[in-house]
Amino acid sequence: MKKYLDTSTLDFVRDLRNNNNREWFAANKSRYEAAKNDFIAFLETLLPAVAAFEPAVANQQPKDLIFRIYRDVRFSNDKRPYKDHICAYMADGGRKTINPGFYLHISPNNESFLAGGVWMPPAPELKAIRQEIDYNWQELQDLVAAPSFQKYFKGLGGDKLKTTPKGYDSENPAIELLRHKSWNASHTFPDAVVTSAQFFEECLAVMQAVKPINDFFLRPMLELKGETV
Repeated sequence: MKKYLDTSTLDFVRDLRNNNNREWFAANKSRYEAAKNDFIAFLETLLPAVAAFEPAVANQQPKDLIFRIYRDVRFSNDKRPYKDHICAYMADGGRKTINPGFYLHISPNNESFLAGGVWMPPAPELKAIRQEIDYNWQELQDLVAAPSFQKYFKGLGGDKLKTTPKGYDSENPAIELLRHKSWNASHTFPDAVVTSAQFFEECLAVMQAVKPINDFFLRPMLELKGETV
């Protein structure tokens, strides 16, 4: 059972960040494969434990959750061919879903993190989530204020509108949350934790702490499709 990541995995990502070109990557392809397999082995240990409190990930395979290391540079001014991190998204539907879930981001120099919430939902889901916040603002406030949440997170972040969203009053008590286009909570891990057996337990604790937030945002998204949590 793999409960931590090897130091060599962080070393590879650090070196890739400093040598982000195809020639270097080709010469170090075996190091990439070793880092990817290390991450897969960790996820294979983590997922069954997560399934105990988040059934949506039961029987999911790491290959369906891990994002490609290759960047799509077609429409970007940043032409670096590779990502400078290794990451996975654990949710119903795997990495391609719009549903709330758990995003695990591995990056050296104490920049690894685990995030929950919902990222840039399409217009219908965005409208439904805003309505849920408007109707149940106090419930969301209580979730964010819960000691279990506050232990790992400082609050909800995410991109916001600079103006008041259509259909809402600027005096609405929930207006700051209603301006969001994404709602995320993130917890950072030092490298020393990522490469120790503590990482497994920390990931589980952070996921359990953010799951009520995920459930809050998932509820209106499912109702939009005629389903329930």
